[in-house]
Amino acid sequence: MTTAEIILIALALAMDATTISFSAATVGFVRDKRAVFRLSFHFGLFQFLMPVLGWFLGMSIVSLIARIDHWIAFSLLSFVGIRMILQAINKEKPEFRADPSRGWQLIGLSIATSIDALAVGLTLAFVNVNIWYVSVIIGMITGGMCVLAISVGYFLRSKFGSGMEILGGIILIAVGLKILLEHLY
Repeated sequence: MTTAEIILIALALAMDATTISFSAATVGFVRDKRAVFRLSFHFGLFQFLMPVLGWFLGMSIVSLIARIDHWIAFSLLSFVGIRMILQAINKEKPEFRADPSRGWQLIGLSIATSIDALAVGLTLAFVNVNIWYVSVIIGMITGGMCVLAISVGYFLRSKFGSGMEILGGIILIAVGLKILLEHLY
């Protein structure tokens, strides 16, 4: 497997995390460098770890996960997206706002966006490659793309205001739906 092929795989795997990073920035959760770091680091870390985990798990466990991974990703992303839309509509209750760059929500989003990387890791086990090299590239590209997406999302929020929160929620639901439909058909 060439480095160019590995980079293409990394770019494909990074798309969901990049989209969520963009959404988090457009809704105003990513306000400082620490939040940018948390989001990009966790997404990159999980994209690094999941192929390694897939490499070591083996066919029996991955085949069980493969049957429901799309439902897990869809459920997590839809839940977060619906909450974002409801929070945008119901502005008088800001204390219920959940920051996607913190806590269990960050872990859930990191898992939801990296489940496909688990299957890629399993696949790579059959193609004589150095999983550590491949995983480092996947993690670094994901982290970098997330930082870029946050910058673009933050810029759009500054231009168009908090109405971007509804768009961010819709994007999360759309990513979850895309994952679900790709696995069902």
